[in-house]
Amino acid sequence: MVAAAAMVLAACTPADPAGGDRTIKVAYQKTDSFTALDTMFQDAKKEFEAANEGVKVDLQPIQANDDDYGTKLALALRSPSTAPDVFYEDTFKVRSDVDAGYLLNLDSRLSGWGDWDKFDAGAKEAGKADDGGTYAVPLGTDTRAIWYNKKVLGAAGIGLPWRPSSWQDILDTARKIKASQPDVVPFNMYAGKGTGEGSVMQGFYELLYGTGAGLYDPDSKKWVVGSAGFKDSLTFLHTLYAENLAVPPAEALDPNIWKKVFGEWFPKAKLGATVEGSYAPSFWQKGGNYAWPEYGQDMAVAPFPTQDGTAPGAVSMSGGWTLAVGAETKQPDLAFNFLTTALNARNSLAFTVNSSQIAVRKDVAADPGYQSGNPFVKDVSDLVAVTRYRPATSDYPRISAAVQEATEAVITGSRTPEEAAADYDAAVAGIVGGDKTIRK
Repeated sequence: MVAAAAMVLAACTPADPAGGDRTIKVAYQKTDSFTALDTMFQDAKKEFEAANEGVKVDLQPIQANDDDYGTKLALALRSPSTAPDVFYEDTFKVRSDVDAGYLLNLDSRLSGWGDWDKFDAGAKEAGKADDGGTYAVPLGTDTRAIWYNKKVLGAAGIGLPWRPSSWQDILDTARKIKASQPDVVPFNMYAGKGTGEGSVMQGFYELLYGTGAGLYDPDSKKWVVGSAGFKDSLTFLHTLYAENLAVPPAEALDPNIWKKVFGEWFPKAKLGATVEGSYAPSFWQKGGNYAWPEYGQDMAVAPFPTQDGTAPGAVSMSGGWTLAVGAETKQPDLAFNFLTTALNARNSLAFTVNSSQIAVRKDVAADPGYQSGNPFVKDVSDLVAVTRYRPATSDYPRISAAVQEATEAVITGSRTPEEAAADYDAAVAGIVGGDKTIRK
């Protein structure tokens, strides 16, 4: 009887509540055009349940764009009754969510997971918090580049392959496209609050970091205000929109404009170029929501240039997503084991190829299936050499919102670049305090 009692107690520890509910709740984003993650989790669910008798995986997809997904996930995480055990987490929210107490520290579990050594060291940083602990595991990363339609540029007399060496080259090319093809959008660059984080990751930051300026000074741990590069970046956007080289401002503020970019304008040769992520082929490849068999022939990639062509000559931005375990989970070991099942080599390879991500596992990166996943894998992977990352601070999300407001004010004409930059400086001081800003 004593032995039996000991066995029951051992089986019902908080880490493995065999005597109670053994269901793992998994929350993640799903949209009509982003199904690769759902496919990965469906496969992981089958694999995990087969290996863990009596355990159920409750998949809880959230139908929403990136910003709305973050809002809905945050609401779910606030209550133990609705908080998922495992969830899909944007890299730029890791630190703020750790500060909020939503994420479980994974260090002790990662140390015993053999596959952890197969993850790229740089990618691992995305899951770390200010205390140096790891709270999330990278799922994939990306870069940003200029995607352009060769038919449109060719019709404008632009030499191919096209590789602009400065911002001026971009404007000159856009003007030639407008003059030769009035019904074509010459150059799309997201801006405003409608496209949320996409406005800064696929737009403003390529400009800002290409001036040599930055958003945050890591040495002083202060936010940069008053920079000439910030004003120059807004001025470029102002020129692009004021000369009608981009979409009309009202259309730019539509959160779903990207659907037109991928699903209509590029396939129909109605768009010259856009700044987008390395994941673009996932929309066009077989099985994608905007399947376009000719995309490999009609499309090409160019690095986004620095302002005047100064070294290193190009700039990119990288983000990416992670998987995390909820701090309030009653089944941390089962939750972590499901996370490792979802991110094993087989599932990671399938997800990385299907979503046109840049691999974060070394074994996946070396796999022939990954290397031949789409015609642009090498082009976008090479941009890792010049890429930048968002400041990994808990107050970053509010700073990003202030940048989006500045870009919107400029493209709509409600503020000049100088006025919008001054508004941004004031907003930053209000968010973090004047003592946490530095003029550079």
